[in-house]
Amino acid sequence: MPSPFLEIIELADGTVALRRPDEEGKPLLIIEFSEEAREFLQGNYVEVAKVMIGAGMQVAGQILEDDPDLDLDEHRVLH
Repeated sequence: MPSPFLEIIELADGTVALRRPDEEGKPLLIIEFSEEAREFLQGNYVEVAKVMIGAGMQVAGQILEDDPDLDLDEHRVLH
């Protein structure tokens, strides 16, 4: 059974990833910042990625709490 915990890590190529600590292979989520974005953030891109992941997890929890039977495949509109 996979771990219920998730960890945020920085990969060797500088991308930030979300994964289960007990699993190897492809992460659940990857956030990649361009060099321009890294410079703009003055190297604080990992902190920004943590906030982005936290906000996403919070919204996902709200979606599931509001309608646990929601078919997310029907709602793939990106803005």
